Amino acid sequence: MSTIRDALRRTTVVPQIAAALVVLLLVLVIVRLPWAGDLGMHAATVERLRHSLVDPGNPLVDADTPSPYYSPWMLVLGCVARVTGFSVFVVLRIGAVVGLGLLVSGVWRYVRTLSAHRAAPALAVLCLVFLWGTSLFAWSGFLGLNSLALTVSYPSVFALGLAFHFWAWLAGAVRGVAGWGVWVGLGALWAVILLCHQFSGVVATLGALATVVAARAGRGVWLRLAGGLLVGVGVLWGWPYYDFFALFGAGGELEAVHRGLYRGLVGRYWLVSVGVVALGVRWWRDRWDPLVLFFVLGVGVVGLGGVSGHYSWGRALPAVVIPAQVAAAVVVVEVRGWWRGVWVGVLGGALVLGAWAQVGTVGYVVPRGVLPGVVAGKYRAPWVGYHWVTPWVKYGDVVMARRGVARQIPAYGAYTVAPGYPDFFLPDEGRRVADVRRYFAVGTGEGVRRGIVRAYGVRWVVGRGVVGRGLRVVARGPGGEVLYEVVR
Repeated sequence: MSTIRDALRRTTVVPQIAAALVVLLLVLVIVRLPWAGDLGMHAATVERLRHSLVDPGNPLVDADTPSPYYSPWMLVLGCVARVTGFSVFVVLRIGAVVGLGLLVSGVWRYVRTLSAHRAAPALAVLCLVFLWGTSLFAWSGFLGLNSLALTVSYPSVFALGLAFHFWAWLAGAVRGVAGWGVWVGLGALWAVILLCHQFSGVVATLGALATVVAARAGRGVWLRLAGGLLVGVGVLWGWPYYDFFALFGAGGELEAVHRGLYRGLVGRYWLVSVGVVALGVRWWRDRWDPLVLFFVLGVGVVGLGGVSGHYSWGRALPAVVIPAQVAAAVVVVEVRGWWRGVWVGVLGGALVLGAWAQVGTVGYVVPRGVLPGVVAGKYRAPWVGYHWVTPWVKYGDVVMARRGVARQIPAYGAYTVAPGYPDFFLPDEGRRVADVRRYFAVGTGEGVRRGIVRAYGVRWVVGRGVVGRGLRVVARGPGGEVLYEVVR
């Protein structure tokens, strides 16, 4: 009996310790806040809200347009920046701590609606960050350890944290007798998730639909659900910073950007197959299992996106992955007899393999020179940033820069001529992109360059080896980058 008790204790304690170490690693990552991807966009959004909560304008270019990045969460962070005077990167660190806390506590609450075993929530955390594949990739809304380390300060993490709490709250509401107030709150929360990160909002919606259908609730629940939906739609319609429903018309470059989500699927996700088998076990026990329904809905949306060419629907892939990962964690603590040993061995091996594939994430906390060679080889250095231009480039100045640079400079308060990211709400985006390309093209005449500079009020140019009259070298940065002042 003591041997059995010891085994059960290890089954509980080991996952909890491992999950705590993962959370600690992510907290240390937040201290470093490695820069890659969209961090500059979110920093720029906070910076605009710091200067104007009512009419912040476009976060990237000097234009008075709405932006879907002005979400409820960014508005809160903008208020924090305005009241405290902290730099945007300090504010984003604060937001990252809140988002990570919401995510971990949300996973704990949601998993507790599926299993009473004390180890299940910790195992779910481990599965969510490690049970992916062996091909490294990072994308907002995807909870692999490497991806989460680079996006932990993004609104997507905050939104997914809210989504787990939303599912847990909804699961309790459909099982019990929840009053109208609960359903009004659920509707408002659903809208906030969609406003904070639209793609994570789709995942939250699919999970919610699976939860409601699996409960096979009565008429009273469906009436209250309809009332909650009406409240949520009202919040979406009334949000003053951008037209949420206009996003349904987005396409073009947005689809091209997301086409890569449909490539390399086996390498990125093959370890999730352990969770798919676990879903099969749960389906055998209950044809209305919420995780199974969640998975099927996710596969349907992602599959339709691939067939129809709506590649942005690939952002619903977490709706495929999350239920499988959670199922793997829940099944391994529920099976009995010798099957438990088999499940523990298979899942443990998959988690170790997934952790090894993402071990380079440690490099965001530990200096690369200290890492063993094989670990350092998996590390991908983050961006350096453009803080070196800030002694000269001030808030509101317009900078001529290519797209890669344009993804970072607005974080410091400046604008660029063309946005570093596709902007559905910017009517002259195509002209701006073409003008930037024309300005840097070899053979463009000086008269054309001067006309572009005047048209956008450009004060600075950042680039390598830019040649032209009317430019004065002001500073040199990493990698041969040069800051030029436009001499008028």
